[in-house]
Amino acid sequence: MGNPCDKMVNLCPHILMEGGIEYCLGSFDGKRIDYDFSKVLTYLDAKGRSLFGESFKVRGEDKGTFLKLCSYMVKDIENCRKMEIDTNKGILLTGPVGCGKTSMMRLIRHLVPHKRTYEIIPARNITFAFNHIGYKIIEDYGNGRFYCIDDLGVEPLGRYFGDDCNVMGEVLVSRYELFLKTKIITHITSNLNAEELEERYGKRVRSRMRQMFNLISFDNNTKDKRI
Repeated sequence: MGNPCDKMVNLCPHILMEGGIEYCLGSFDGKRIDYDFSKVLTYLDAKGRSLFGESFKVRGEDKGTFLKLCSYMVKDIENCRKMEIDTNKGILLTGPVGCGKTSMMRLIRHLVPHKRTYEIIPARNITFAFNHIGYKIIEDYGNGRFYCIDDLGVEPLGRYFGDDCNVMGEVLVSRYELFLKTKIITHITSNLNAEELEERYGKRVRSRMRQMFNLISFDNNTKDKRI
């Protein structure tokens, strides 16, 4: 018979459940969902409290960033075109420490439970794995899995048997080659701006990143939400 929840997702992808409550995100004509951003924010508020605790809320100053990310996730082509977002590329989400980048990327993937999601991996974990296993790690992260690399730029330099390696620079090149061959995208969060990323990983990697990502940035004055 199957799971009735699975049938619900298939028949009503515009309705999501959270805490036993139905949240309607817009209207569905059987082929396409017309999302209502205010309803999407109401759902994200509820889902955020479930994931991060009762103190979570979608703040007014973050609504513009949420609009860009949500439009991208649900492939609202018209909105994305207006905001110059290419849905065939990944997201590079940048901003100050504590502004909520990782939380946003954890949260917005729940908008489309009927679609393939991404695994969030801290960049430093990849580097630490390289230090133990070696160059196979770079090969492994160039595979066909869907990743969001978290906190790019805070990881240390990799070292394996005395050889130093800019591990994440090499991983990004591998992900770029995967993107060219298969169109599989990558997402990234980082505290670094575009110039700092170029300084850390070099012009070659930065050039590839321009082809791979839509840059979405928090305002530099965004407050640390952990305080």
